[in-house]
Amino acid sequence: MTSMPTPASPKSALDRARSKAFWRLLPVLFIAYFIAYVDRNNVAIAALTMPIDLPWINKDVLGTAMGMFFIGYVLLEIPGTLMVERWSARKWISRIMVSWGFMAALTALVTSPTQFYSVRFLLGLAEAGFFPGVIVYLTHWFPVRDRAKALSYFLVATPVAQMVNPKVSGMLLKIGTHEIDGMIVVPAKGTGAADIVTQWVKLGTQQVIEGTPIYHPEILGLAGWQWVYILWAIPAVILGIAILWLLTDKPGQAKWLTPEEREALENELAREKALHSKGKRMTLFEALSHPKVLLLTLAYFGAVTASYGVEFFMPSIINDWYHLRMSDLTWLLILPPTAALLAQLGAGWSSDHFKERRYHAVVPLVIGSSALAMLPFSNGNLWLTLACFALAFGGFKGYMPAFWSLPNLFLVEAAAAGSIGLINSFGNLGGYVGPKVLGFLHHKTGSYDISLWILSGSMLITASIIFTLGLGSRQKKE
Repeated sequence: MTSMPTPASPKSALDRARSKAFWRLLPVLFIAYFIAYVDRNNVAIAALTMPIDLPWINKDVLGTAMGMFFIGYVLLEIPGTLMVERWSARKWISRIMVSWGFMAALTALVTSPTQFYSVRFLLGLAEAGFFPGVIVYLTHWFPVRDRAKALSYFLVATPVAQMVNPKVSGMLLKIGTHEIDGMIVVPAKGTGAADIVTQWVKLGTQQVIEGTPIYHPEILGLAGWQWVYILWAIPAVILGIAILWLLTDKPGQAKWLTPEEREALENELAREKALHSKGKRMTLFEALSHPKVLLLTLAYFGAVTASYGVEFFMPSIINDWYHLRMSDLTWLLILPPTAALLAQLGAGWSSDHFKERRYHAVVPLVIGSSALAMLPFSNGNLWLTLACFALAFGGFKGYMPAFWSLPNLFLVEAAAAGSIGLINSFGNLGGYVGPKVLGFLHHKTGSYDISLWILSGSMLITASIIFTLGLGSRQKKE
């Protein structure tokens, strides 16, 4: 006599609330971070053709402008994070997105290095508080068991942005340029608009290109690099306004949850907060001066120095080493972020599954550091170069879900929010140092080798700090 199959147990109110929060909030936050990352980083793509109209741009100016974003970023980072904790996440994120949209569009109008540096500074000022604010916001919605996974779903917006941006922006870059056989060219020295131009050189090289160029006319008097900044800024403003209706500050305010689901989720979050508060509650000042917070800040600085240095200059490095067609280059730029996407999702899932943070942060960093150390030796072998970039991207993206779970292991509420703001703001000063190091040393030496080894070392220092701290080791319960 066969037994009847046991019907599946219905989801508890807490499980239903957790599932709804994932599907309701994370897609909005993902898209917002996607746009933020494009607007922050599209200077790396736009810079490929900006020298046509702005001849004063060189690698040193470019590195400085890229890094100026983070000088502005640091100034409002902690206050912005506290606004999310104590006021309203959706209103603050809305303000941030509308502001950075306008600042990103203004980059299209720069005509001097001073203006370039200033608008990048203002863009950082406008975006300050967004990333750590979201990290804090997620603690208002997701229990500890879901946090690394939720973080990984949010953080994968960065590799996805890096996968999408090169192709879209690459097509825009052609506006207002001459092209021969897929390569953007400029008249050879001694020729100009008044001459019959018979010789062209590939942009950024001395490579002579023979043939009749195709001219892609400007649109509304603007070149392609200017449209890169303008068209990517528009979604930031639109979504920034829409977020006022799309996000909900706390579970108790969520009309899309049933009363039973709201109560279950709020009780679970309150229970965890009480558990982690035992013996750990400290003032905001105590948290900001806590040795572990300061060491995590230093660790993040090292990782960010490497990641932004490589991310901002990867298009230039590949272009300088291999002189590819723009269409080929933009396709290849998608491969390293794809590896980062897989690493980030895999590390986030594994970190939650095994309830372990320490090695899930350290191991990706060591792999990425090794890849950067090998990168200079790959010059001349395109696929080996791409493999090194892929491993490096996987390293400095894969560690992040576990890393951003560490502060909440010993801090709560305003202390946690403030410490996350401190770690992100001062750590992100590495976003100035990394591009500046690459740009300055290339300008002085004509080579990327020494700067890549410096960035490899900074990742290794980060891994060593996290390992030494010992936070996030595997436990039966968090």
